[in-house]
Amino acid sequence: MADGPVAELLLRRLEASDGGLDSAELATELGVEHQAVVGAVKSLQALGEVIEAELRSTKRWELTSEGEEIAREGSHEARVFRSIPPEGLAQSELMRLPSGKVGFSKAMSNKWIRVDKSMADGPRVFRVVDSMEDEVQRRLQMVQRGQAEKLGEKERSELRKRKLLAEVTLKTYWVSKGSAFSTSISKQETELSPEMISSGSWQDRPFKPYNFLAQGVLPDSGHLHPLLKVRSQFRQIFLEMGFTEMPTDNFIESSFWNFDALFQPQQHPARDQHDTFFIRDPAEALQLPMDYVQRVKRTHSQGGYGSQGYKYNWKLDEARKNLLRTHTTSASARALYRLAQKKPFTPAKYFSIDRVFRNETLDATHLAEFHQIEGVVADHGLTLGHLMGVLREFFTKLGITQLRFKPAYNPYTEPSMEVFSYHPGLKKWVEVGNSGVFRPEMLLPMGLPENVSVIAWGLSLERPTMIKYGINNIRELVGHKVNLQMVYDSPLCRLDAKPKPPPTQEAA
Repeated sequence: MADGPVAELLLRRLEASDGGLDSAELATELGVEHQAVVGAVKSLQALGEVIEAELRSTKRWELTSEGEEIAREGSHEARVFRSIPPEGLAQSELMRLPSGKVGFSKAMSNKWIRVDKSMADGPRVFRVVDSMEDEVQRRLQMVQRGQAEKLGEKERSELRKRKLLAEVTLKTYWVSKGSAFSTSISKQETELSPEMISSGSWQDRPFKPYNFLAQGVLPDSGHLHPLLKVRSQFRQIFLEMGFTEMPTDNFIESSFWNFDALFQPQQHPARDQHDTFFIRDPAEALQLPMDYVQRVKRTHSQGGYGSQGYKYNWKLDEARKNLLRTHTTSASARALYRLAQKKPFTPAKYFSIDRVFRNETLDATHLAEFHQIEGVVADHGLTLGHLMGVLREFFTKLGITQLRFKPAYNPYTEPSMEVFSYHPGLKKWVEVGNSGVFRPEMLLPMGLPENVSVIAWGLSLERPTMIKYGINNIRELVGHKVNLQMVYDSPLCRLDAKPKPPPTQEAA
């Protein structure tokens, strides 16, 4: 408080001084903590123009706790030297001393001691010199006396490497008299009470000036995680393109919908426990569309619909196994199956953005769970050209205009393409998604007409979010290492979409 003893002493010292006072020096003279003087300065500043305070930063050298111990008792190497008697000391016994390990290596490099390994009872340490000068202790004592600047840069650097010396930044105030300086101060009023008005005492009381520039207290509120902000932007793009969001609320999925319905064989490596999290309880799915299951079984084991299948013994028990879904394509398979049951067939456009799980090795760019964005279009006679056109429209809305397509392999799409975009910052082409045309072996058993094609593409949500917000480690975006302040401070997501020029009409 401004009327405290430290504030009063500060004003008296300031009245007697010619120019001003340094807060650190004043704290030393008064025998109080520097923070107490800083508090008095801020309290006096709140009274108006009583004092003027200029914040100054100075750097100085201070001993660490280990440095203070060495300045008092000597360096580790000096203590080792002094502990060795004229007849020598067994090396094993020396190493058990508090300063043994560090002091032994330093004393050896200083050539104060030697080791004789020919002794019968094991290696023994002897003095090489009769006396030594503990330069480390002397230099640290110089720092304690305020003579750190007399040490050379090399000497200070060596002490810092040994963590005996540290450079600290000290922030102090230079305090001088203000235009309304006075040693007798009274507390300024902050509220006008009814009693002051009725008695008229408000006319004789000093009031604290009203700060019209002070910011109000921010209301407590929730904040969207960066993933949710980017997700909302992707969702808006899909809705603008006329897509319908698929239900994706089942994290636990059967192997049938996750793999078999996609024409992925039961011996595929992706179905191994090293890549997939299987559920122990409940271990199996009880309800499956058995007529559809039989068609899928026949396509896998015998072939059909123009395909020879995989020619293996397809097992229902394997298809019933429950797991944490490895992709949202299982939701796409369910949506397409429901679409196939509606007669007559109606073209549809679906999308989903939700969490998937894979038994990945954790690193800076991979987690065991992440979000997948997926788009699906079902219509008569769709081709690879339609897929490329939809992809260009989709990525243009994301602000990505330079695209390249590379042939790829997926178990349930043929043909398949990887999508690459040119990154101006990295100055190279980077993969931004995967795509393809669903195979007839997947679509026809569902009951879809033969001339109906389904094009699809997918990408992760985490990668564009990390690029957008400059996050290099995915564990700083998702998981227990997330800094909640980052969630609070992250700006709104605005994908850099470029408006398309208006269409031009050619003259007839």
